[in-house]
Amino acid sequence: MSTTRGIAPTIESFFPGGLPLWFKAYDGSQAGPPDSEFGLELVNERGLAYILTAPGDLGLARAYVAGDLVLHGCHPGDPYPAFSLLKDMTDFGLPKPGDLLALVRTLGLGNLVPPAPPPQEHLPAWRHRLEGLRALGRWGRHSQERDADAIHHHYDVSNTFYEYVLGPSMTYTCAVYPTADATLEEAQEHKYDLICRKLDLRPGQRLLDLGCGWGGMVRHAARHYGVKALGVTLSREQANWAAHAIKKEGLDDVAEVRFSDYRDVPETDFDAVSSIGLTEHIGVANYPSYFGFIEGRLKPQGRLLNHCITRHYSGGKPTAGAFIDRYVFPDGELTGSGTIVRAAENAGLEVQHHENIRVHYAKTLAGWSANLAANWDACVAETDEGTARVWGLYMAGSRIAFERNEIQLHHVLATKTVDGASGYPLRHQF
Repeated sequence: MSTTRGIAPTIESFFPGGLPLWFKAYDGSQAGPPDSEFGLELVNERGLAYILTAPGDLGLARAYVAGDLVLHGCHPGDPYPAFSLLKDMTDFGLPKPGDLLALVRTLGLGNLVPPAPPPQEHLPAWRHRLEGLRALGRWGRHSQERDADAIHHHYDVSNTFYEYVLGPSMTYTCAVYPTADATLEEAQEHKYDLICRKLDLRPGQRLLDLGCGWGGMVRHAARHYGVKALGVTLSREQANWAAHAIKKEGLDDVAEVRFSDYRDVPETDFDAVSSIGLTEHIGVANYPSYFGFIEGRLKPQGRLLNHCITRHYSGGKPTAGAFIDRYVFPDGELTGSGTIVRAAENAGLEVQHHENIRVHYAKTLAGWSANLAANWDACVAETDEGTARVWGLYMAGSRIAFERNEIQLHHVLATKTVDGASGYPLRHQF
């Protein structure tokens, strides 16, 4: 590694094959193709320290969120065009000892002292473990206290912020596009209706929606299918917003959103359970108890629809990476859809249908990114610029991952089959 040419060439040497976009540093040095449409500018020493002390996507994300690494050529609300060039290039580690000494001589020892992370960063796993020991287990991974803290970190940003990004549906899960040119709102409506049809909902039945968000599924099922629907969420902000929407739509007698951990729901004998985007948060080790809970809440021949982000394989660690864990979904875990199917079957449920709608999530994320970019100033005013950058980066990266089949989205439909009777028809009717 040569460090005589300045900061930019030194940083470029971290990237396998070099940088695909131009890079400028505060010392005046440059690297990468100068004619690229996109570029990154490192504006101060703190940004350099972030990159050197937390190599890979975490250090780059810290510098970017803090405003020390500036993106040129595309909007920070939708950095997809630029970041698609960098995808799979940011998994670099610490320099070798000899190169590290050269860096110290050229860039200064102070740049190897980790700065305080941006305020948007959540506690890392090792800090949570210490807190867990102090609390004698109350804060263990996926305890109710820690899950509530993780949900608060991500979902209680601001209901107004989510209105700008998600649009009128206030739906923060993968849409299903009936046609390629359907709008985001049409696709979210179609998603809820598809789930209602998969669950074969009928007037007078009872639905439990786990991790219900702002109550989109609860309200759709109650309004269009005549069911009595209960949703639960760990976000107080979501529950308050949903309660207001339910009252505004005149659904008070048939729809309820409760601020509660799903594990605390005492009611049983539901005709159907929907879980749309919750399984990612509960931890793979908790799948047996999660599906066991669902089986225990369903009446005989009741149906479950589990909607969950998955990996394209079932091996490896289930964690989603340092940036996602620290900034987006603390303690989130993803695994292959086969692991979900096995856990559901082991809990006594009969899997009837299994569907991958991966490409729909890429389109959904493109829609959310467009909303963030279009409402950028309002989103920054509602939260702060660092938080808005986190969302732009997260949604662009996730869109790329779905497009490249690194992650998927699966619907798993199952029944509580008792004595061989599932209530399921000879062929699917949805």
